Amino acid sequence: MTRISFLAVLASLWLASLSHAQSVAETVTKGSFDEIKQLLVVAIENQGLVVDHLSKVGEMLERTGKDLGATRKLYDRAEVLQFCSANFSRQMMEADHRLLAFCPFGVGIYTLPGETGSVHLVYRRMAAQGVDPAAAEVLRKIDSVLAAIVEDAK
Repeated sequence: MTRISFLAVLASLWLASLSHAQSVAETVTKGSFDEIKQLLVVAIENQGLVVDHLSKVGEMLERTGKDLGATRKLYDRAEVLQFCSANFSRQMMEADHRLLAFCPFGVGIYTLPGETGSVHLVYRRMAAQGVDPAAAEVLRKIDSVLAAIVEDAK
C-alpha cells in the first residue's frame, strides 16, 4: 500500500467517525464521584462487559495544561472507562468495516469545579446516519446498551 493510499484510508476512517458520531448523551446524577464510578463499573459488568482501560483524562488535562499556559481548571475529576463487546464489535465490523472507529466503547464520568454533589455521565451516541440498514441496527443496539449502562449507574 502506498503512503498516499494509507493516508486516504486513515482520512476515510476519521471522516466516517465524524459522520457517525455527531452527538453526546449526558446524564447528571447526585452522589460522589467514587460512588457513581463504582455504580458505573457494576452497570458495565451487568451487561456482561469488562472495563479494559481507565483513561484519567482530568489528570492529564491538569498536568499538561500547565505546560500550555492554561489556568482554567476544567474538571475536579474526569475519567473515561473503556470496554468492548466481542459480540457487538463483530456485528458492527461485519456490517461496515469503517465502524472500527467506534471501538472500544466508553463512558465518561466527571465532576465540575464548584458543582458539589453532581456527577456527569457521558457517552458518544452511536448515530446511524450514512450507513446501511444492518450497520444502523447494530449501532442502535449498542446505543441502547450504553444508555442502559448510564441509566443503571445513576
